[in-house]
Amino acid sequence: MFKKALSLGIVSGLLAGVAGIIYARVYYSVNEADFSKIVGTIKIIAASLFGGVLAAVGFTLLNKWLKDKGEIVFNFIFTIISFVSLLAPIAYKLPLTMDPSDVALFPGMVIPMHFFPALGWYTLKPLFIKK
Repeated sequence: MFKKALSLGIVSGLLAGVAGIIYARVYYSVNEADFSKIVGTIKIIAASLFGGVLAAVGFTLLNKWLKDKGEIVFNFIFTIISFVSLLAPIAYKLPLTMDPSDVALFPGMVIPMHFFPALGWYTLKPLFIKK
């Protein structure tokens, strides 16, 4: 079970990372606010992979401990963690050298990305793990 969950975590993390990079580039082209020095390609991929691998570990443990209820508890916790993680970009202090008009655009770029690992996991799970 862990090998399938880990494969799912890695693939969904990579998918979330690619989606995050695409989203960041589209966001830049629309708003012309460059946050690449704060949230660059490597950080987007790394954060998404971290979320996917962490999800794989949590999914495996919860299914081992809670049996039939493990998946629903995992889904609930993963969703809650995705929402709680929004506090990080909200509280993030941007460098004073940033254009003040761009500062207000930062949350709009990074907040949606916090949901990409969960969306990738929920989308790809039926391809990796069958009941």
